[in-house]
Amino acid sequence: MFADGWTVKYSKFLVTFSEVKVLDGTSAVAALPRPIVVNHVTPGVKALASFPGLETGRYGVEYAIGPVADALLLPGVDAADFATMKTNGWSLWIVGTASKGGVTKSFSWGFSTNTKLVDCEGELNGKTELGTVVTSGGTDAIELTIHGDHFFYDDLQDPAAKTRFQHLADADIGANGAAGDGVITQEELAAVKLVDIPAEKGKFGIGGASSVKDLGAFVAFLSRTVGHFRGEGECHVQIQK
Repeated sequence: MFADGWTVKYSKFLVTFSEVKVLDGTSAVAALPRPIVVNHVTPGVKALASFPGLETGRYGVEYAIGPVADALLLPGVDAADFATMKTNGWSLWIVGTASKGGVTKSFSWGFSTNTKLVDCEGELNGKTELGTVVTSGGTDAIELTIHGDHFFYDDLQDPAAKTRFQHLADADIGANGAAGDGVITQEELAAVKLVDIPAEKGKFGIGGASSVKDLGAFVAFLSRTVGHFRGEGECHVQIQK
């Protein structure tokens, strides 16, 4: 449950993984041969690739979430869904419902996020490790983690940001201030200026992202933060055109 009492359930959570690489310094020694689209509402761990034959040593790991023209579709991803993503230039597409006190709102939001995540590090055996370490005769299972709650944070950079939904629900307004239709569109989000959101609904801090002025841009920026490494581990984010 979110800080303001709402709950969210996804029915579709499509993510495009591309440029997954294992690096020796700046040189890739192994890479994902083809982008892969994953539906994260499908239960279980999704295997993207395996890279056998790496020599013993430490390697860097990086990956990208960006729109692609062709991809391998894992179970749970329909060809029609990928066609929609390709037509719209989306790398992320989330569909779901939010509920609170008998009120239900639905949403279907696509994002053209093109983000590269580099210098990934995360906890391994109780220590924070950069990338991956291949031991003699051993293996390492690397988890590229997607955090679905980030779309609902009330701050772009604060680690203490809270998940909220009331500000998004309130964006669903009909003509002339009438009740909305229960569907929150990205166009409705873009019509809400951050400065007009009452303080009791959240902070909505933007840090150095001075170009983020409306709720649509705010959620789109948050879409760049969903990629992590080994659970809560972090990567440096590079925004690509």
